[in-house]
Amino acid sequence: MELAGFKHIYSGKVRELYAPEDPNFAHLVLIVASDRVSAFDHILQPEIPGKGENLTSMTNWWFDRIETPNHRSSELEVPLAVQGRAMVAKRLQMYPVECVVRGYLSGSGWKEYQATGKVCGISLPEGLEFGARLPHPIYTPAFKAEQGEHDENITYEQTVELVGKAVAERLRDESLRIFIAASALAERAGLILADTKFEFGNDPKTNLLTLGDEVLTPDSSRYWDKALWEQGVRDQSFDKQIVRNWLSAHWDQIGEPPALPPEIVSQTSEKYQALRQKLTALS
Repeated sequence: MELAGFKHIYSGKVRELYAPEDPNFAHLVLIVASDRVSAFDHILQPEIPGKGENLTSMTNWWFDRIETPNHRSSELEVPLAVQGRAMVAKRLQMYPVECVVRGYLSGSGWKEYQATGKVCGISLPEGLEFGARLPHPIYTPAFKAEQGEHDENITYEQTVELVGKAVAERLRDESLRIFIAASALAERAGLILADTKFEFGNDPKTNLLTLGDEVLTPDSSRYWDKALWEQGVRDQSFDKQIVRNWLSAHWDQIGEPPALPPEIVSQTSEKYQALRQKLTALS
């Protein structure tokens, strides 16, 4: 897509990046969230209607409530053609770390716990069940891989080797602080924030640790309905798990993935919309 005043510079799995043509704004970038959906490191077909707008709306909602500096900028207006699913952001010097925080036992963490009693090398109490709340949130960083490659879980000590002790501590502590605060706010909306990931960078203008990318969206987080969780229903979430489950049952991860059926597309779209409505209903 061509956008007046901007030049397309990059296509990611679900986002498009544009640079301002005006050199006075070379420190900014336009991030457009598409309706594309990815799973198992593949971009799938067809797209999920409304996904980009829902993700952008939720990120903006959280940015308004998180004290940590973020990359959002008001120096330029978002072009009319992509309003609602795009934001102008400051270019950051990004750290190569996925800052993952887990408050509940699920996903790959559950599989590892079953095999070793640990999650990313962190020992947990015996006898925990799927979906159990952890004694306290744990920080389990990953190394950010190039597009098409798998992110690699790493230890905190490896994070120190990557970015230095001072930055590693700030990444860990800020991730945990945001997660705890966001979890409390999500509970007010009748939701459980089971796990999430953050990405941070250094703002070269302020030299401050700054949140980048999307935050606390269903593409970067696992949300559950709190009432259902309390009833013991643990296999539910407001994200693309529907897509992952369908692919796991219909694709052996060899070659290109099959097209998603209309009912899976519709159900996934409804999940994104439902989560957005639950969150943004809070004052």
